[in-house]
Amino acid sequence: MKNIISVILILLLIPSFVGCGKNDVEQTTSFSSEAKTSEATEKQDSTSETGSESQTESAPAPQPMDKIKRATKTIYGKKTGTDKTYTGLEPLPTVNLPVIDPDNLKGLSTATHNHSFGVSKDGVPHDISVNNQAFYEKYGATCLDTSGEKVIYLTFDCGYENGCTEKILDTLKEKKVPAAFFVTLPNVKDNPEIIARMINEGHIVGNHSDSHPNFSKISRTEMVKEIEALDNYLREHFGYSAPFFRFPEGACSENALELVQSIGFTSVFWSTAYADWDINNPKGKQYAFDTVTVRLHPGCILLLHAVSPDNADALGDIIDYARENGYEFCSLEQVAS
Repeated sequence: MKNIISVILILLLIPSFVGCGKNDVEQTTSFSSEAKTSEATEKQDSTSETGSESQTESAPAPQPMDKIKRATKTIYGKKTGTDKTYTGLEPLPTVNLPVIDPDNLKGLSTATHNHSFGVSKDGVPHDISVNNQAFYEKYGATCLDTSGEKVIYLTFDCGYENGCTEKILDTLKEKKVPAAFFVTLPNVKDNPEIIARMINEGHIVGNHSDSHPNFSKISRTEMVKEIEALDNYLREHFGYSAPFFRFPEGACSENALELVQSIGFTSVFWSTAYADWDINNPKGKQYAFDTVTVRLHPGCILLLHAVSPDNADALGDIIDYARENGYEFCSLEQVAS
């Protein structure tokens, strides 16, 4: 009898054990899910807090970039007198660029070649630009896209800042146009918030040297130092580097062209420009518009100076005119590829 009672009790208890086991599994799964959700939320909150530390509420949201990883902590400049800041990128390793053939034992010409472009008209690049491109190609340099496509590469030289660059950036953002800004080291140091904005909004920040010397008058070692100083500053303080170089004043030599190529940079000249750098002789928005638009041509590399109020005022109309006439604005990465 006792044995029968024991068997009955065991049979009655089995469902209870099974039920407890099932509940335990469900609770464990539920807890694990909650833990993961909580952990993800904490990470998200942590990221949000990090972002709030690095960027004030008044700062614009960083624009997406396709190829460069964005940082969340580094601030690359605070505009004097405001609380506007710009979040930058994680620092990149600095480089020691090689000085190949420092004594120019190859005997490359050191004669000064002052770049000229000729005034194009009727939508045709000037012969000077065409001939220059044929000459530059052996040194990996460019002044003209010879594909025949109706494309324009918009570039600016920026030696210093006088209040026009942010207006230019506003127009480029509104019109969704890429540009390249060739900067000197003093300009970068003096205007970090503007340089960071260029980077964050997807523009190329090109190398225009440290101190803006005539590259046909200095040694190969000095040339490398000029380019390396700016490149490493951008790497260390902005997490950025771009392999595009523009000779100060457009003055170069075969020796200088070969040197720039040997360290992995592309020399970028231009096929259209005008005397827009003289801020003491402004001629107005309409003059800038008329002068630029009449000189446009397929494959145009357009040089403007960011210190010109005329350019800043006319830029939107220039872009609209070009597009209405079938032109597309492209990045230098495309002409150099």
